[in-house]
Amino acid sequence: MKSLLEEWKYVAGSKFLISIFVGPIIAAVFFGFMFSHNQIAESPVVVIDEDHSSYSRELISKLNASPYMKVTNVFANRMDPETLLANEQAVAVITLPNDLELRQLQGKSSNIGILMDNTMPSGLMGIRTAIQEIVTTENTTIAMTRLVQTGWDAEASKGLIAPLSLQQRILFNPTASYVDFMVLGFVNIIVLMMTTSAAGSVAPRLRKEGKLFANGDSPLQLWVRSVPYAVLSTLSLLLAYGLLKQIGGMRFEAAPYIFIIPLLVYTFALSLLGMLLGYTAKDASKVGLRTSFVLYPSFLATGIQLTPLAFPAFFQVTAWALPMNWLNRLIRGMAFRDGALTAYSREIGALLIIIGAVSLIIGLLVIRESRKAKLPADQTAGAGVDPQLAVAQG
Repeated sequence: MKSLLEEWKYVAGSKFLISIFVGPIIAAVFFGFMFSHNQIAESPVVVIDEDHSSYSRELISKLNASPYMKVTNVFANRMDPETLLANEQAVAVITLPNDLELRQLQGKSSNIGILMDNTMPSGLMGIRTAIQEIVTTENTTIAMTRLVQTGWDAEASKGLIAPLSLQQRILFNPTASYVDFMVLGFVNIIVLMMTTSAAGSVAPRLRKEGKLFANGDSPLQLWVRSVPYAVLSTLSLLLAYGLLKQIGGMRFEAAPYIFIIPLLVYTFALSLLGMLLGYTAKDASKVGLRTSFVLYPSFLATGIQLTPLAFPAFFQVTAWALPMNWLNRLIRGMAFRDGALTAYSREIGALLIIIGAVSLIIGLLVIRESRKAKLPADQTAGAGVDPQLAVAQG
């Protein structure tokens, strides 16, 4: 208990107390506002109209009416697509061929060309789907009109041309909001970086001050010092998620008083993992480099910007050792899909296993160091070196 009170007192007077709230809040407000429109709409496209007919102008109007694209220019003759796509004035070039209307009246097929600039794939979001939908609708309408003109019933014509129709509904993140994965990932990464660095500095700081075993040599005396970092990180994450919901429109269906349970388990795992990484560091300045071994894999392989399913099985299994992997699953399951806490016992269990494994390793390190510190004083004190510092350097 004394160790816990000492750590709370230290944290209350340190920069961590302010930074753990200020950093995630700034990220949530800034990025939440930046991506508050949720999706890319009306990507600029240009059209080359070689037909110059009323039908081609009708198609251009339908293209421009799509919420996914905006026709910025219409050219009468074929041009070099590299010229049209230069300076990022457009992301796609759509070509309507000559005799388009004539071939349509004759019942012949025509090819509509589309050239897309894929140097920034996100700019093409929705364009392929929108053009495909317009072409499919046009084909169905034209075919049904011709069948009706020959005496077919409208319903029978539809059954002949399109016997099956597809109705789709996108759940949980229907607008493909960046806030729900990328911005949320930035906030989680900031908290991870701050928490692991602060918790990782505990052992080197105490060792430098000669207080590592001041309250006894039990590993519990060190383990309990992770509590302030876990509690403050949990509160910071909850506050940041609330801001993302209010400012960026992030979906968050779980009740905060329930979601705080897995958050606490996660932050305890994160704090203890940081404490393990920094335990053998000679001083606190060396901890930041060590936490990068958790920071970068968490950013890349836990589903922040790319689904883990895109990685080989080896990387998916490796990510199981990272607490953020399970936090992201809990967020997607409980916050986005409104799942019950009991449905995610596997994720919480994995975090508890991480806590247990890390605690065991920390305990072994503490016991090993405490035994070395109990060696005869003449082996260390005779050289004028602090015993704890000598053990750490050894």
